[in-house]
Formats: sequence, structure tokens, C-alpha cells
Amino acid sequence: MKKLSEAEINKRLEKLEGWQYEENSIQTKFEFENFKETFSIMTRIAFEAEAQQHHPEWTNVYNTLSITLSTHDAGGVTEKDFKMAETIEDLIQTQ
Repeated sequence: MKKLSEAEINKRLEKLEGWQYEENSIQTKFEFENFKETFSIMTRIAFEAEAQQHHPEWTNVYNTLSITLSTHDAGGVTEKDFKMAETIEDLIQTQ
């Protein structure tokens, strides 16, 4: 996978509301109704991450889920990260 340039990343981020480029990764944060809802979406994301063989770095505190994506093998953000981010957004929208 080819690492994307900062210009390419910023262009792609225009289509992903709430995501930002920081520390050589794309990052976002979601807030849900409660812990159960948060954990439920994390489980759905986990199944998709496994299918894509691309696992997010994430933290969860009660109803907040913070997600960081980067492709460590490429040393930065790649198309693989954007595919995972788009999948996450789709899952959030259909919840």
C-alpha cells in the first residue's frame, strides 16, 4: 500500500465529516447514547475490521469512542485507512 501525501489525505477528508489528519493518521470521535450503544457499534466495527484485515486503534470511555487509523506497514495513511473510515461511517449511519 502506498502512503498518501498530506494533500491527498486532506482532499479525501473533505468527504468524511468529523475526521481529521493528525500524528500521521486519520482520527475521529463519536458520542452515543450510552455504553451499551457504544459497545454495540464497536462490535460491528470489529467484524468489518477483521474482514478488511485492518484494525483501528481505538479507545472507549462510557459513551465516547475515539478512533485512529493508519497503515503501519506503509508508515502513514493509505487508501486502506479511508476504506475502513468509510465503512465505519456507513455502520454509524445505519445504526
